[in-house]
Amino acid sequence: MNSDNDNSDDAGTRPAIFIIIGQTSRIKGGEMSPVHVMLAAPDEDTAVRLCLDALSAKGFAEADLDQIGLIDGAPDEEPHASAYQGAMEGEVAVIAFD
Repeated sequence: MNSDNDNSDDAGTRPAIFIIIGQTSRIKGGEMSPVHVMLAAPDEDTAVRLCLDALSAKGFAEADLDQIGLIDGAPDEEPHASAYQGAMEGEVAVIAFD
């Protein structure tokens, strides 16, 4: 059976895990600090929206998102390995470098 869905992987069950890299501040106009966000989403637009919602819920007042990409496999080192696992389980994992 052929699949018309070009977004599926070979197993057909693994979600797309995005990593978004940017800068955040807890105070509007405040000093910006690096942040990495990992999450599962069907597309880039949804990933950005979910990222911004999660950052707002965690008390960040501003965010400049610089890069977005797909993660090919589980990272080996922490804190990204745990964040990847959380994203696979449906969480939006925020790694803030304060």
